[in-house]
This record gives sequence, structure tokens and C-alpha cells, in this order.
Amino acid sequence: MAVPLQCQADPGHPERPADKSHLRHRLAEAGFTLLEILVVIVILGLLIGLVAPAALRQLGGARVSVAHQSIARLGAVLDMYKLDVGTYPSTDDGLQALVQKPAAVNNWNGPYVQSSTVPVDPWSHAYVYRMPSQRPGHEYDLCSLGPNGQASASDDMICN
Repeated sequence: MAVPLQCQADPGHPERPADKSHLRHRLAEAGFTLLEILVVIVILGLLIGLVAPAALRQLGGARVSVAHQSIARLGAVLDMYKLDVGTYPSTDDGLQALVQKPAAVNNWNGPYVQSSTVPVDPWSHAYVYRMPSQRPGHEYDLCSLGPNGQASASDDMICN
């Protein structure tokens, strides 16, 4: 059961009447002014403007990290392929050799990846695979083209 608000005269404030009119006046003043709401919106906008770029940088960094980890996992899968077949897939066979048996290959024990499609990098671009490697000290090249998907920007490429 709700107790009704009663307005009593305050002896210290003779201007407060003993009726309910001042209660209605105070209820009418409850809420926020347009200026207060605008200030809150401006503050929220500033916070979003400062936080959003940092969050987007983190997202970009996370994709690069995922690309490194995916290349490492695919490298382990390619090593299993080599153990079974005796050599890494040729450039012509590519990573498709992990999904489907190439025609001229014996002892293929695949598929070597769970999906029925060739894996793609975090930006949904195909990995670049070359056997033999064009880099010294590597048997093969396995690279992601990075966020821009352009092979011309070799600085953006992420390789094994």
C-alpha cells in the first residue's frame, strides 16, 4: 500500500504553503533540461571518438595475430602431407592438395584439413603458396597478402 506524499508547512520556510501545490511544482521540475542532455551527448561522442580508433587498431592487430597462427597451423599440416607423400605440394597443386588428392600423388592420406575448401586468411583472401620457395632458407612460401589483399605491397605480406 502506497503512502501518499503529504506536504507540510516548514516552520523554517514560511513561503512553503501547507497545500500540495508546491509538490506539483517540484514534480514539474523533475527531469533533464535540453542543455543537460546535449552535454551528455557531446561527452559520449568525445569518448566514442577517442575509444573507437583504439578498438579498431586492436581488431586489426588481432587479425594479424590470427594470420600468423593460421600460417603456423597450415605449416604443420603441410609437414604431415610431406611425411605421407614424400614432398610438399607443388605450386600447381597448391593448398588444394590438402583437400583433394592430386592426380600424380601416391600415399595421400587426406584430407588434411577439416573443411572441404581451401583455408583463407582472416581477410578472406586466398593464401599464396609456392613450392619451391623464392626466399632463402625456406622449402616453401606460405603467405597471407594482409589486409589490402595486394601482392604488390610485400611489406604487408605475412609469411611462414
